[in-house]
Amino acid sequence: MSAPSFSQAITDGQTVKTATSLRNLYFIRAAFSVVWVTLVVLFAKTSDGIATFLLVVYPAWDVVGTLLDIRANRSGASKTPQYLNAAISVITTIAVGIALQRGVPEALVVFGFWAILTGVIQLILGLRRRQALGGQWPMIISGGQSAVAGVSFIALAHDPTMGITSLAGYAGFGAFYYLLSAFRLMRTSTHIAEN
Repeated sequence: MSAPSFSQAITDGQTVKTATSLRNLYFIRAAFSVVWVTLVVLFAKTSDGIATFLLVVYPAWDVVGTLLDIRANRSGASKTPQYLNAAISVITTIAVGIALQRGVPEALVVFGFWAILTGVIQLILGLRRRQALGGQWPMIISGGQSAVAGVSFIALAHDPTMGITSLAGYAGFGAFYYLLSAFRLMRTSTHIAEN
């Protein structure tokens, strides 16, 4: 077996660095989601103030996560989807805050549109990264599931049983998919480094 070329070694090194950075980010995003779900379960039904804060902070955190994603994947393809995602999440953070003045159902509608848009972007990013990095099938599934969940949030927003606690499952699945992707990216990094 011939030794890899210098350019191949550089490419592999960049791929390992990107996979490692994304893996670390995915672990952080999973941890945030677990904490968020825990706070929702513990406080959302007993404190309107905490529930309001949690509804606003979730899309705000997505802005931070997206900017960290851009930083982790500097050498990748066009960053337009990530910048679009960050802009959508900034608008959503503001819109959720405004919608909450009218009530939780209105905020859930905004949250639903956000879940659809960001889910489609996540699906596209997962498909684009699949070739270079592998380990993206959980992100692809998560993106599709986010879009479907967004439709259900909009459709059921005014159902009396819907509330902020209904978003806990959404965030919980997000944590699960981030963990799966992180572990899969660990395998990608190890495999490339060994070859």
